[in-house]
Amino acid sequence: MDLEQLETKINLQFKDRNLLQSALTHRSYLNENRRWPLPHNERLEFLGDAVLELITTEHLYRKFPNPEGELTNLRSALVNYKMLSDIASELELERHILLSRGEAKDTGRARQVILANALEALIGAIYLDSGFASAKIFVDSFVLNKLSAVVSSGKVLDPKSKFQELTQEKIGVTPHYKVLNEWGPDHNKQFEVGVFVGEKQVATGTGPSKQEAEIAAAENGLKVSDF
Repeated sequence: MDLEQLETKINLQFKDRNLLQSALTHRSYLNENRRWPLPHNERLEFLGDAVLELITTEHLYRKFPNPEGELTNLRSALVNYKMLSDIASELELERHILLSRGEAKDTGRARQVILANALEALIGAIYLDSGFASAKIFVDSFVLNKLSAVVSSGKVLDPKSKFQELTQEKIGVTPHYKVLNEWGPDHNKQFEVGVFVGEKQVATGTGPSKQEAEIAAAENGLKVSDF
């Protein structure tokens, strides 16, 4: 795996190359390579997610005078797993991620989630290796540069917000969400979430995170609602 090539692409040289390697190691790889000396990337992903959210939130706060709800929608449109997986693809992270043979064959949403998680892990690794300023430069260069396109696309209002606006306008009720089921291994969890208006379950949705499942439930709620 040519990590120097990736470092050139992101314009950053790691002091601790093991951090970069670990950020690109999927849990499934360790199942087939028990002697691999480095941990998988889930802890770095956890850290990177928080760093990404802080940098993005501060940028949006300073750039836009919009109320909190609109800023939240804008942030969601900018850092959802689909957007992050697209950015990871642009950086060709897939060429560098260590996966099990089975995971390497997966396509579609599962692969997108792996790529998005690896990008967040990379941000976490940059933060640990070079500090907040370097992480901010990376996020500015590869994530926040998508902001203009997100705003101009008109897709900032996410399905959950659209469904909430609809229910509040039509019947004066705010919908709520409940996890109905979850399954799968820790590295590939799936969630089923129901969206409720009052006591009535309007629709369900599934996804690789509670947030994505809620979005799917809201999308389905918009399709079937007859308020």
